[in-house]
Amino acid sequence: MASNPAFNRLEKDARSGYAGFGGRGANPGNVSYAQQGATDTWGSQQQLQDLYNQPSAGPVDTGRVTMDDVIMKTMGLFALVLGFGAAAWYVAAQNQDLGLLLTMAWAPMFALGLVIAFKKTLSVPLIVAYAVVEGVFVGAISQFFEARWQGVVPTAALATVATFTGMFLAYKSGLIKVTDKFRRIVTMMVIGYAIFALINYLVLPLLVSSSSSEIGFVGGTPGILISLFAVGLASVTLALDFDMIDRAIATGAPQKYSWLLAHGLIVTVVWLYIEFLRLFARMRE
Repeated sequence: MASNPAFNRLEKDARSGYAGFGGRGANPGNVSYAQQGATDTWGSQQQLQDLYNQPSAGPVDTGRVTMDDVIMKTMGLFALVLGFGAAAWYVAAQNQDLGLLLTMAWAPMFALGLVIAFKKTLSVPLIVAYAVVEGVFVGAISQFFEARWQGVVPTAALATVATFTGMFLAYKSGLIKVTDKFRRIVTMMVIGYAIFALINYLVLPLLVSSSSSEIGFVGGTPGILISLFAVGLASVTLALDFDMIDRAIATGAPQKYSWLLAHGLIVTVVWLYIEFLRLFARMRE
């Protein structure tokens, strides 16, 4: 099981074989090889020779995921997040009440995430819609944090870029090795933290009025330690995402899965950024 729920279907399909994939080159019409040999002509032999002379088909020719696909889809989704994030930031800066309303975009974002993770078929429009809603949430919450703790947004953004780069280099150099045991441990930790975050950031704010509900009800040194744990957990989850991308390419996943891989990577990056925001805000408190 992948720690990123967006990858659960991809991992399942990789184990069982991608349905409907790899059928190219099948014998059309169930024609027997004997029948084919009986109808062989000089022309068909020449065509066969021509096929042998052609270069080998690459992943693009056979409709498989490539690294270029994942990079391009990731950049496209990230552009949507940034674009709608900038718009939400502007709206929140002009109207604080409307900005607070936009931070509630976490609700449809959460719902869309569940649908994408558990829907039987991959839906690109849902992934695009998630990026749009995610951008609205990130922009609004970032403006709220920046208004209250000036300077935390650029610091969190820089820390996110630095951490992403560091984790990528550590994974590619072999410094971090993703094994089955490592994957299971991280997955269990993510599930545990998700339950804690749901209570600390969503349930308690509905029950208790607090001016610090955005960064949780655990403050001081314990709160900072919690944020450091969350940042570390999001960071190692990036390694699992990189591993899933490599595995999808190695197992010949259909090209459409590049959307799911890009979506999962963006989800983790945004999570890491939000945790950095909370960490630096708690340090200011």
